[in-house]
Amino acid sequence: MRKFLQRLFTKPVITLANRWSSRPNKMRVDKALSGLYQNVSKNPGKRGQIINFDAKKDRFIILSDQHKGARDGSDIFAKAAGNYLAALNYYNKEKFFYINLGDSEELWENTFLTVKKHNKKTFEAEQRFLDRGAFIKIFGNHDLYWDNDPLAIVNLAKIYDQPLKVYEGAILQTVVGKNKLAIYLTHGHQGDLQSDGNWFSKWFVSDIWAPFQAYLRINPNTPANNDTLKTDHNRIMYEWSSKRKNTILITGHTHQPVFRSLTELEILYEKQRMALGDDAIELQRRIDKLHLKTSRQPDFKGYLDSYFNSGCCCFDDGDITGIEIADECIRLIKWEYHSKKSVRMVLEEAYLKDLKLNWSE
Repeated sequence: MRKFLQRLFTKPVITLANRWSSRPNKMRVDKALSGLYQNVSKNPGKRGQIINFDAKKDRFIILSDQHKGARDGSDIFAKAAGNYLAALNYYNKEKFFYINLGDSEELWENTFLTVKKHNKKTFEAEQRFLDRGAFIKIFGNHDLYWDNDPLAIVNLAKIYDQPLKVYEGAILQTVVGKNKLAIYLTHGHQGDLQSDGNWFSKWFVSDIWAPFQAYLRINPNTPANNDTLKTDHNRIMYEWSSKRKNTILITGHTHQPVFRSLTELEILYEKQRMALGDDAIELQRRIDKLHLKTSRQPDFKGYLDSYFNSGCCCFDDGDITGIEIADECIRLIKWEYHSKKSVRMVLEEAYLKDLKLNWSE
């Protein structure tokens, strides 16, 4: 019966989830992002940290949206847990600084004690970064508990064996050539009417969606090879970032990887515009494979490289995506299973100095 209902409901449920899971309001998004940026800049340590770094030496890994749950039918992190642990072991060994961009714990569907009980190894892996002083934890809408519950500070200490302040954002600052560069990080739910403090959404997810998802075992997060153009929320985030001087914005929340302001499908279209011969044919084949139906080639001329999205760590095939900043570069990376082993792949890469931004000396 479950398999029959899966075949019947999976496609319409995913379609509805994609349609209604986000209701961004441009004015609210702009106001929230600008307000938080100003707050972190003027009052570092209160709502967020400022970290000055050397782009030649320092290394960061940015991951978001694990949605750690109870290892039951509604736990969309369960398949990706192995890749997540392998990634953290690699980055800790390589001395990366880990920035967790929020929705790390699924606390709309589960209690804190349930998540803690079923995710001991992942918390231990995160703690190793904290022990080195190389860990920032940012809250999202699904783990807003870390920001607004008076017991959160006590429970965080139980998880990590030491106090930990959870922030709403962070700003990394460095110098690229003759220019200062600010890398602004936050979860990205700000201004989303479905997520930004919306009690109805929380009730619907915990009391209606979670039991339904648990029974049917549906994960609405399609593989990291994204087959769509930017969501409205990512488009609004891009529009905000494109107006800032010497700034790039990195968020999570939408579960849609974005690199240099483009999704993978959009990147393929851009490459196809410049390609000739066999290269153009191969790119069209890849576009057709993602798209299912070939649509008219969109035009991204004039886009700046100001917006990035880490994707998520809960794709339904077990893949995880993230953003690396290292070796004077920024990279979109993916960890996936190959013969039961977790393998790191670089999907896209660019030197920070080559980014098209509103640079001003």
